Amino acid sequence: MTKLIGIATHPESKAPITQHQSIYVSRENGLENDYQGSKKRKNQVTLLSLKSWDKACELAGTELDWSERRANLLIDDIEFDESMIGQQVQIGSILLEITAETDPCDRMEALAPGLKAALTPNWYGGARCKVLREGQIQLGDKVSLLKRF
Repeated sequence: MTKLIGIATHPESKAPITQHQSIYVSRENGLENDYQGSKKRKNQVTLLSLKSWDKACELAGTELDWSERRANLLIDDIEFDESMIGQQVQIGSILLEITAETDPCDRMEALAPGLKAALTPNWYGGARCKVLREGQIQLGDKVSLLKRF
């Protein structure tokens, strides 16, 4: 079973990351007290695959906590790709729609030389989503990709 294993927010760009045990996710603002949701309607929440993060760190020859990626939600067992645009992801009671890849920024290169390049292929940097159904989520919630009809 795929699970939610990390929740993080930051109130503004470049602000310190706060990790959470649980959080409310709204259609209006994305994750509570996170700057991304209120500014970008189609890209309110960022998802990161632990498998992809670990692969990118290995390629860059570094070990970093996932929160350094500055993504909102860490998933343990789903790897994202371009074919998933439009795919819906259910996490606990909330429903998200994948809208785009999360492109790595120059901040990743500042963390470790080669990390930005390692995050670039295969959507290793994660996926951006919009919120379709709001609710409270918590660490350990089940994560499901919903079938397309």
